Amino acid sequence: MSPRNKELNEEIKDARREQILSNALKLFARKGLAATKITDISTASNISQGLLYHYYKSKEQIFVELLRDAYDKMIAAALVLESLPLSPLEKIKMAIEKLLQGFDENKDTAYYYLLINQASIFEAIPDEAKEIVKGRFLLYDVITRIITDGQKDGTFKKYDAKDMAVVFWTSLNGLAIYNAVQGEKFKAPDANILIGMFIEKVSPTN
Repeated sequence: MSPRNKELNEEIKDARREQILSNALKLFARKGLAATKITDISTASNISQGLLYHYYKSKEQIFVELLRDAYDKMIAAALVLESLPLSPLEKIKMAIEKLLQGFDENKDTAYYYLLINQASIFEAIPDEAKEIVKGRFLLYDVITRIITDGQKDGTFKKYDAKDMAVVFWTSLNGLAIYNAVQGEKFKAPDANILIGMFIEKVSPTN
């Protein structure tokens, strides 16, 4: 087989793998891991069950890969955000605006949040997935540190920073669920609504 044909075959395999992952993500988000059958994924991907097994040994393996990919990207983005030479307010604004933009531009963003929620709640998931889910604490820690810095400079309200980080993430989780329910009708709310929940109100001068 020529190098060109090998390259083409790899491209086909990569495209098919992405197709499987995308369809599985939607099914897991809507039905959950337990209720999703491997045949559901193969049918949605328009491939035979046998061919699907050529790429993944089980639906659990697909679930774990999707979950790991979601957390890897979210954790990497959170750490980059924290390291930027911006004020705490600018960081929180950027985080909220980018996440809302993701909801508007890519439907899979909401599905990933639903997948993470399921993995965080349900017991009937692979042990490997349970280990990955522990990474959510790092996400909360990053936002907690940013909020703490904003409280020190007087930008953010003086509530418990950890509680405010919980409000930050649960608000986005709620929007992800709403996005999934609304479908094409979904329109992300004004980012200032969320940002306003954190900002300390400045008293008007006389």
